[in-house]
Amino acid sequence: MAAAVPQNTIKNYEYTQYFPAEDVKDIVDKVGIVERRFAEEGTCASDLCYHAAEKLIADLNIDKSEIDVLVFVSQTADYRMPATSITLQHRLGLNKSTLAFDVSLGCSGFVYGLSIVYGFMQQQGLRKALLLDGETRSRVYSPKDRKTAFLFGDGGIAAVIDRDEAYGPSWFSLNSDGSKSSLIKMDAGGYRNPSTPETLKEKVVDEYGNIRSDEHGYMNGADVFNFVLAEVPKDIKTTLNFSGKEAGSLDFFVFHQANNYMNEYLQKKLKLDTHKVPSSVAKFGNTSSVSIPLTMVSELKGKLDGEKELFLCGFGVGMSWASAIIKTNNCHISELVEV
Repeated sequence: MAAAVPQNTIKNYEYTQYFPAEDVKDIVDKVGIVERRFAEEGTCASDLCYHAAEKLIADLNIDKSEIDVLVFVSQTADYRMPATSITLQHRLGLNKSTLAFDVSLGCSGFVYGLSIVYGFMQQQGLRKALLLDGETRSRVYSPKDRKTAFLFGDGGIAAVIDRDEAYGPSWFSLNSDGSKSSLIKMDAGGYRNPSTPETLKEKVVDEYGNIRSDEHGYMNGADVFNFVLAEVPKDIKTTLNFSGKEAGSLDFFVFHQANNYMNEYLQKKLKLDTHKVPSSVAKFGNTSSVSIPLTMVSELKGKLDGEKELFLCGFGVGMSWASAIIKTNNCHISELVEV
């Protein structure tokens, strides 16, 4: 695995352009996000993934002609069409025979993408798969809406998956509830509600003076938290039971990095050892689907030697949530790339 993040670092305690400093401190203290990375103008999620992939391919001296599958996970793609995965196939110099497509999912997206790739790699004749996951969430949310202004950051990752019996079995639980799709949403800018001058206009949206346009994302934080409480611990326990595994036997639990408060709750609810629950939210914020693999790259480098068993869990926009138990065997993690 490898990851790339923008060099541009946003210090949340100093992010006081639109809000009083005392309000900012209260928000940052609560969510536990001290720094984030924002992509410069003109840098897309695909650029971050490209740099991560090139780093990983170079470090492992991978023959690009052996990469048969490329999956790109993102909700901030380069274009509405063509699929960004296709442009990345060409940019990375992969064969024209490469199977390539995009997956549009948010916080659960890496686990979904991993499941898809694992499914493909069951087939004979496929050698290596390249899973790319990137987001520029800094462009999705309004900096004048305190509900989201201090949460989201940008990043991209690359993971190479080999077909090898040494990895053993894996277990996945993939779930969705579209009845709660309005909890995290961008109302306009798609084909249901196309862009107009009116949808781009900023306006005050509540009694607290928060400002955003219809093409900014919004989030009902309280209801999202209640959703996580209701569904995620239950799914984690279901996945453990189905696999026959005990939580104490696993090496690491890597959760989606929504905010510090939410992940501390899950850790206590499930009675997990603190040392087994890596966190990167303080220095990268919520990077949506990228947060699980980015945490693995930034926090587990040098800790995945030999055979390890990991529990991954992503949850959020959709609403969609996904759990997985996967085995790694001497998983190489490259140095973090800054773009």
